[in-house]
Amino acid sequence: MKRNLSKIFLATMILIFFVNITTQAQYLWNSDSAFKAGAANSGRIWGYMFGDYYAKAHSDSANRGGSNQYSGIPTNRTAFQFRRIYLGYDYNITSKFSAELLLAAEDNFPTGNPTSNTAVAGNTPQSGSGDLLGDGKLSFYIKLANIRWKNIWKGTDLVVGQVATPAFPLLSEKIWAYRSIERTISDIRRTPSYDMGATLQGKFDAKGNYGYDLMVGNGSSAKPEADNFKWFYGDVWAMFMDKKLIVDLYGDYERLNWVPGYHHSRQMIKGYIAYNTPGLTVGVEGYVNNLKRDNFGTYKTPPAGGPLVDTMDAVAKGISFYVHGNIIPSKLRFFARYDMFNPTNKVDNSQFSKITGNTGNYNDPYTKENFITAGLDFTPAKNVHFMPNIWYNAYKGQSAAAIDGSKLKSDYDMVYRMTFYFVFGK
Repeated sequence: MKRNLSKIFLATMILIFFVNITTQAQYLWNSDSAFKAGAANSGRIWGYMFGDYYAKAHSDSANRGGSNQYSGIPTNRTAFQFRRIYLGYDYNITSKFSAELLLAAEDNFPTGNPTSNTAVAGNTPQSGSGDLLGDGKLSFYIKLANIRWKNIWKGTDLVVGQVATPAFPLLSEKIWAYRSIERTISDIRRTPSYDMGATLQGKFDAKGNYGYDLMVGNGSSAKPEADNFKWFYGDVWAMFMDKKLIVDLYGDYERLNWVPGYHHSRQMIKGYIAYNTPGLTVGVEGYVNNLKRDNFGTYKTPPAGGPLVDTMDAVAKGISFYVHGNIIPSKLRFFARYDMFNPTNKVDNSQFSKITGNTGNYNDPYTKENFITAGLDFTPAKNVHFMPNIWYNAYKGQSAAAIDGSKLKSDYDMVYRMTFYFVFGK
């Protein structure tokens, strides 16, 4: 009898425990309205995924493009792939403090993409294979992990930890709205979208028509700091015409090396303007990136008593034009985009026999790029998208070898894709 009572008691306690856990979990899962209102002890799990079935129709014979998604993939290659998987949890500790955690698995470059020796901000080289384990399986890493102090002073939040930078994820990427198709033009060149540091995100007015974002970070994204220099970010924005017209100005700066005779740094200025409505959006985003002493030039005839190889400044420029809008509201949309990119205006074929790059995706100073994407966005249900599209990137050489015809001057990568994208928990 005692043994039976003990079993009944144990079963009852287990049942109470699981009911309690389930009730709490259900509260957190179903508390989206409480979460949005900033209620204490409310949270939400969310995520999204996008990927493609792609077919490589043509490959650049010189394998240019650095760490672009399809560089080095042979013609006629077809595959299914995920390009990004997000799993996030947001939690309101109190009405004044909230926490954010985001796990990401992305940049799963297909087999055949050569390993890139480019470096982010001149620090740690990245692999062209993306977030893969040693056995080739896609793996999560911690992309965001931070705490937000809301209204540390009126209209301004302080966010500390691994946070989204002011570069593009807070504004221009959201208005472009098709990260599932391609990164923004500054993101393609690996301007950090997230970093470990502290940021102030604020608005100048109660209606939220004017605001700013300021940040200082390591400049190494999720990787440990590898030098003594910090990356400084700043962004100011304004919205007009009932928030339909958006104007944004962004800048950043980081020393990459600072020793006698070699002052190596990066300094970007970026402008953005967009007309944004539910039915039609048109945007233009452009930047100038001043990379001081960033390239290495090999002299044809070295100066008397001078070195054979010398450092050179580079000025990289990019501009992106895009449009997207409704064909059938809530069911079918279109999008199109055209980018132009020049890694430097300092190519001097009369003086140098060879120029090599150093920082980020500017490692090939000879190759200009023109990028085009266009497609349709079919939405059979809210937060579910199927998007047939083309992905095209053209390359044009600026070297003396390319100009005189002894080396390939122009070629391109062309990919046909069916992209799928779905969101949950938001």
